[in-house]
Amino acid sequence: MIISIRMHNIALIEVLTLDFSQGLHVVTGETGAGKSIVVDAVNLVLGGRADRDLIRTGTEKAWVEAVFDASGNAAVAAWAKAQELDEFDGTVTLYREITRTGRNLCRVCGVVMPLSQVREVAAMLMDVHGQHDAQFLMNPQFHLLFLDAAGDAAYQALLSRVDEAYQAFIVNHRQYGRLLRENEKKQYRMESLQKSLEELKKAKLKAGEEEALCAEKERFRHSEKIANAIQLAHRAISASEDNESVLTRVKEALNALKGLSALGEPFDSLGQRCESLYYELEELGYELSGYAESSDFDPARAELVETRLDLIRRLERKYGDTIPDILAEQEKMQEEYDNYASMDQQIAAMGAEHKRLLATYRGLARELTAARHVLAESFEEKMMTQLKDLGMGHTVFKVQFALRPEGKVLMPQSVGDDVVEFMISPNPGEPLKPLSKIASGGELSRMMLAIKCLEAEKGGVDTMVFDEIDTGISGRMAQVVAEKLAIIAGMRQVICVTHLPQIAAMASHQFLVEKHVEGERTQTSVHCLNQEERIAEVARMLGGADGSEGSAQAHAAHMLSVAAQARMQQEFPG
Repeated sequence: MIISIRMHNIALIEVLTLDFSQGLHVVTGETGAGKSIVVDAVNLVLGGRADRDLIRTGTEKAWVEAVFDASGNAAVAAWAKAQELDEFDGTVTLYREITRTGRNLCRVCGVVMPLSQVREVAAMLMDVHGQHDAQFLMNPQFHLLFLDAAGDAAYQALLSRVDEAYQAFIVNHRQYGRLLRENEKKQYRMESLQKSLEELKKAKLKAGEEEALCAEKERFRHSEKIANAIQLAHRAISASEDNESVLTRVKEALNALKGLSALGEPFDSLGQRCESLYYELEELGYELSGYAESSDFDPARAELVETRLDLIRRLERKYGDTIPDILAEQEKMQEEYDNYASMDQQIAAMGAEHKRLLATYRGLARELTAARHVLAESFEEKMMTQLKDLGMGHTVFKVQFALRPEGKVLMPQSVGDDVVEFMISPNPGEPLKPLSKIASGGELSRMMLAIKCLEAEKGGVDTMVFDEIDTGISGRMAQVVAEKLAIIAGMRQVICVTHLPQIAAMASHQFLVEKHVEGERTQTSVHCLNQEERIAEVARMLGGADGSEGSAQAHAAHMLSVAAQARMQQEFPG
């Protein structure tokens, strides 16, 4: 259950701390005082939408902190263990901070966590029923969710198995559909790929080939310059008939120095260096001779190089910017071609898996439908019992299953193959009609309360919040609803925002929301009422303008006394 909630700069509230205990808590106050601010703050700390309009005017951030006692909540304990909260002692603290810049800070037990984790643990701690939630009953699409929520653990496990089977099927179904669509264009695409692959295989491109050809083309372009330079260098170094070469002069120097080698250093060293130079020049001459013999311009080779480069550049315009890019594209096209070539086998294998997954889903869906019919009968009985307690004893409530169109194949759904709608007959002798078409606002409120009563009896979260569950209810029905809320409060902690004195009187704890002006700012304050203050507030709710009229005060005191006795009987029925 919730122990306390603190908030700072939330709407018209500057600073507020509220403490809670067991039983039924009500929040009352005049229209416009800001009763819903408390619920808005609760929704915020539970992971609801962070509306920056909640931030108090003139401030940059707002925060809410709620402390829960979850010592008996096994689901929360398991969650804390999974989150490795080693010092978890059963107390859960949720903190949410919002700013005008959009920054959103969440903490659970002091640890910064993503909003998704806050929502996950919050769902195990508190159920908030907003004043507009009864409108969900007006939409038949939600009726199946209400029915399924009434199922026990085994039923919920079956729901999960159906959803898992659906998820597995739908993944396969989408892949299978894409494969069939690809198969429709297979022939055209394979012909296109084959043509491109043949062109590329015939070209036999090699990495680095373009660079080598470009270099060769550049040499051809400067072939005359290269030939002249090599011949000049060769004549200068090597011996010839008509001139004395560098090599000859070095040979003469070497012979002269050899005659001095017997005299020791430095002459021996000079001779060795000259000899090395001679052999180096001789080798250079041989290389230049080889270049000179092979440097003749070859027009046929030059044309071949130019043709090859033209081919490479044409292929680059079609398939990639460079030869490596083209080779990578060729590999991709080959893989695609091979994939199309094996597509018949893929379709056969995936089609068989499609049938298997669909059969698995259909089997579980039939099992769920059977379980759902059983659940519907029990749900109908329990709902009519609750509605009887809520003053709708003549109402017949029925869960109607939609008839399946003859011969139409139903697409699997995550919740199974059933479509349901709640039907009611408020008056004896009247036929059943869709709840969404004939229920009044008061009837919708009581039906939603009946559903929440069943949830409370079933188990689940320790705290339930009702924001004006009493919409459309007055008179004797208000007392009936008050008693029902008190019954729920005997099983769960309940917090209720209400405008009905009957519900306010039935509460164990009452908070008053008031709006007042301090200086030039409007403030909203909330405080827990003592017995005298409760009498005055209930008297105001009864119609006494400021709660001070004698008759209203006496009536309020009587209501509170009777309510206290009723609570005592619930706690000690003997």
